[in-house]
Amino acid sequence: MATFHQTNIQNLECPICLTILNQPKSLTCSHTYCKHCLQCIFQTQLNQQTITCPLCRKETSVPSGDVGMLQTSVPLSSLVNEEKTKNPACTVCEMDDKSPAVCYCQDCGKYMCKACEKSHSNWKPFSNHEVVSVSEVLSGKAQLNRRRKCKKHSNDDEECFCTRCREYVCCKCGMLRHYKAGHDIEEAAIHEEKLMENIKELKKGVKAKKTTIENHIEFIETQRNVITSMFRKLNDDIDKTYEEYMQLLLDRREALKIQVKQWSKKIDKELQVMEEESHQTIHQMNVMEELVTNGIKVPLEKDALFAHDTLCDNLKSFLARDDPDDRSPRRVVERARKISFLRSLKFNELCLGELQGYTWGVKADAELLSETSMACIARAPGGKMALGSYNGGIHLYSPDGELQQTVLKDIKVQRIGFLSDGRSVVRDITNEVSLYTPQWEKLDVTFETMNILVGGSGGLTVDKDDNIYVGYSKFKKIQVFTPQGGKAVRSMICGGYTCAPLQLLSFHHTGKLILTHGVVVVRLGGNGKKENVLMEKGMVPYPAVCQDDSVIVAWVKHEEGLVSINRYTRSLEHVHSLISDFQIKTSGRIWYNLQEFECGEIAFCTPHRLYIFDAI
Repeated sequence: MATFHQTNIQNLECPICLTILNQPKSLTCSHTYCKHCLQCIFQTQLNQQTITCPLCRKETSVPSGDVGMLQTSVPLSSLVNEEKTKNPACTVCEMDDKSPAVCYCQDCGKYMCKACEKSHSNWKPFSNHEVVSVSEVLSGKAQLNRRRKCKKHSNDDEECFCTRCREYVCCKCGMLRHYKAGHDIEEAAIHEEKLMENIKELKKGVKAKKTTIENHIEFIETQRNVITSMFRKLNDDIDKTYEEYMQLLLDRREALKIQVKQWSKKIDKELQVMEEESHQTIHQMNVMEELVTNGIKVPLEKDALFAHDTLCDNLKSFLARDDPDDRSPRRVVERARKISFLRSLKFNELCLGELQGYTWGVKADAELLSETSMACIARAPGGKMALGSYNGGIHLYSPDGELQQTVLKDIKVQRIGFLSDGRSVVRDITNEVSLYTPQWEKLDVTFETMNILVGGSGGLTVDKDDNIYVGYSKFKKIQVFTPQGGKAVRSMICGGYTCAPLQLLSFHHTGKLILTHGVVVVRLGGNGKKENVLMEKGMVPYPAVCQDDSVIVAWVKHEEGLVSINRYTRSLEHVHSLISDFQIKTSGRIWYNLQEFECGEIAFCTPHRLYIFDAI
């Protein structure tokens, strides 16, 4: 424990840090401690309004929770400052005017001046003693380990310790006063050894506790990272959803503008035809007028006279025709005025709204080249529609239902898809998948698919990133390929639903899929899990994904030969009906396909006929 050269200096020691008081603060119980020591104690207490005295355990209020505001012992501070500024005197010299000490011998327990220190160092028995400088003692770098002298027996060290009184005493006091009173006395060294052992155990406990708390802190940091990651994902999901909806709004706006443009062209074309007919009428009258006028240039005789009479009669007949009827263009304009934009009151995935005031009707009804051979239908570049045939070939039709081209006549086609660069992906009836240029030249790319005997038939589609999806009915499995071919980069097991992926469709913006089999339409998530299901009792669905990611579904009553076409959101929520109970010519094979042209017309294909619907 720390001590200084004067006996009364013991009163200037802090009972906690065992050094001379530094910024002494007094509690209401009059006990004084270093300000820093009190702050350390205060920080460890649960009650941050009072502080408990380590000596008497009485409580003292701490103003505003600031130990610095406790009472400062001014006299004690003056004594402390005074002791810090003066050096101790030599305790070896026997003369009254003692020289200032320059060092302290830990073994002798004496302060020594220069002369005494020299004598001490020259005496051989003291050569192994530990000597420290006074400056180290005053600064606190060196802690004194000599024992105090007994207050009653000044020549005796306090070498005993009374466990009841909790104080060091000399051997005489220990035997005469404490032992006789029944107190337990033990050697000071043994007591200090026990104290050190207790401190070691406490430090060991502190180490274990710190390890536990540090592990807890590490666990908390891990949880914070989990939370941070979770909320980062929430923000990412929000941003992704926002971007998807923004893209959906843009696509929907574009789709609506395309409809407006189509209507504008349609109406303008009708009026243009009327205008051209009127211009043609004026032109005919001008020609006939000029021919008749030629008759006044010279006297007419015989054949010329007869010809002139005929021209005059023709002109009279022409003039006798009814004048143009303004009601025809007025009816066209009135029909156009009925078209309006109805803003959506429900914020669904289509957003914006719908054009109202028009109806859908059949635009074309074309008989296919090979009866009952139609296998698939896909939107082709350039505004065309590609129809694949089991008998061989891909037939390209215009929005007016006219056959424009037939390619790959020797390939028995099961499914068709198109990449963003115009290349086509064709799955034949053996399940071989091939890649073709926009000019229908086969590329040297091989896809490791399952053959028809192993995997069964199934759908094919291409997503927004040009990934190619191939479905298999026997395994209820979907393989995903890149345009580079080779092995599938991943597989999706159609778990959670009973549909085999006979028909596959992909959304243009979300990377999700739609599959059909039997009477069920299923929307899949990006991981292949079922998200939504659509079905109608007594009807078989044939869906298509539109350019704005809305979904149209043709519901077919095969026995009655009736088809109805409805529009849905991409979550398969019903929006409105387009076609209701349209009569079609059926064949023996129950297989139909639906698709939307780039310009908005809807193609519905039976095994032997192509119906094209348009808004009228």
